[in-house]
Amino acid sequence: MRYGFTTGSCAAAAAKAAAYMLLTGRLKTEITIETPGGIPYTARILNIARGETEVSCAVEKDGGDDPDVTTGALICAKVAYGPDPPCGETCAAAGGCRREGPVIRIDGGAGVGRVTKPGLDQPVGSAAINRVPRQMIENEVLQVCRFADWNGGLSVEISVPEGARLAERTMNPRLGIVGGISILGTSGIVEPMSSRAVLDTIRVELNQRRVLGFDFVAAAPGNYGLDFMRRAYGYDLDRSIKCGNFIGDTVDMAAEAGFKRMLLTGHIGKLIKVAGGIMNTHSAEGDCRMELLAAFAIRAGADAGCARKILDCATTEEAVRILKKTGKCQEVMDRAMERICFYLNRRAGGKMQIDCIMYANEFGELAKSGEASEWFTLSERERERRI
Repeated sequence: MRYGFTTGSCAAAAAKAAAYMLLTGRLKTEITIETPGGIPYTARILNIARGETEVSCAVEKDGGDDPDVTTGALICAKVAYGPDPPCGETCAAAGGCRREGPVIRIDGGAGVGRVTKPGLDQPVGSAAINRVPRQMIENEVLQVCRFADWNGGLSVEISVPEGARLAERTMNPRLGIVGGISILGTSGIVEPMSSRAVLDTIRVELNQRRVLGFDFVAAAPGNYGLDFMRRAYGYDLDRSIKCGNFIGDTVDMAAEAGFKRMLLTGHIGKLIKVAGGIMNTHSAEGDCRMELLAAFAIRAGADAGCARKILDCATTEEAVRILKKTGKCQEVMDRAMERICFYLNRRAGGKMQIDCIMYANEFGELAKSGEASEWFTLSERERERRI
């Protein structure tokens, strides 16, 4: 599969090209940068607008084979003269003004989000251009400054014409980034079907919550779990972490962030895998749902015929229906919950306590750990704090 390049790489390439055209007066229709991942990126330069004091241009985002919403978007850079950097030393009468070197000021324009909540890569009020892309932009523009022997100031404005619209399809509104997309990337490279972006988002959400002073956090694999929490327990979507299939990684990151308690709420189709020690619940990583349910059923005293029916089920909802008919369902669910909590807390390594609630779409709550009910009190306290 073909890899692509991040919005950070595109912004750095556009800024470098604009700086080159401004400082040399020469047209530039293609430019190469070095990504932090060590792979050179050669970008075609589009929408060039040249003036005496500023130059703007664009690079089209190429996400490779990764299904990224920003693929095809224009990442634009405008580079202008000034303001001049401060003197490195007081001007000497004979030697004149002695500066330490050029200063590059980077900001976001239209379509680049603004940070409104703490705990993100950039402080509140700043453009959502993350640390590594900022460093990439600065390094590439400084390279041009050295080439052109420029020692003054340059301002760089990154914009994305379609950014506000694209941001509606990202996690930015939930994270407190308003008005556009983020300029992202740590390696400068987009790996096809990479899970890194999902894990980075989970980490950001955890860090944001920790910065706000909470030492407890609720998580769910997907929207169904979050909706169930809100519907059944009044725990709102915007106060929960959507961890996808990355249950083990989320536990690791929460413990690392310093949380003391976690509540995991999920559908039996996901969580029953955790009862077997599977911490990435994607089907490609393993699927023993029916085998585990059949084993728990046998442990509860169900006969071989019941176990065979469960093993032949296509869905866990169907298996629950069979267990309901036997009268063994609650015992099976309680045993499964015991093992789920065992593996979750073993993964946490004693750093935090993890509780769990498991449900089915048709049957509602199936089981919960012994102290999960305490979360209703925690939720109410958090609600009062927000009022």
